[in-house]
Amino acid sequence: MNTAPSAIGLEVPDFSLPATSGKTFQLKALRGQPLVIYFYPKDSTPGCTTEAGQFRDLHDEFVKVGASIWGVSRDSLKSHENFKTKLGLPFELLCDADELACQLFDVIKMKNMYGKQVKGIERSSFLIDRTGRLVQEWRGVKVEGHAAVVLDAVKSL
Repeated sequence: MNTAPSAIGLEVPDFSLPATSGKTFQLKALRGQPLVIYFYPKDSTPGCTTEAGQFRDLHDEFVKVGASIWGVSRDSLKSHENFKTKLGLPFELLCDADELACQLFDVIKMKNMYGKQVKGIERSSFLIDRTGRLVQEWRGVKVEGHAAVVLDAVKSL
């Protein structure tokens, strides 16, 4: 598999990851519909909870335009299941413990945490069109209002 970062206008290389609800995410199996893949640092933290809640609250609107939403972090499936249940998320969360998708989308960055440099996920979202091409990306996302911006981009496809 190509692990070079995906680029706007190019087809995203196929990958698969374990997902909540006992599912497996397989990119190529979802061709024919727009996909929103959003990367977040950690389950049950304030910013990640707010972001997931905003995608949850707009989920029906994404479904109306034929799009699916997938959240990705390095947390375990057990952590994801708890987070999904706690927030009542109607979409699946993907476990990327080995950073396969994180590397593919180049979202692992050095961050400052309590004065120390740590490797972590830069909050980012990606819109993939029906043909599997990356059409838009948002990096270093500020949570407030972001899900609505992504929804507007999906509607413009």
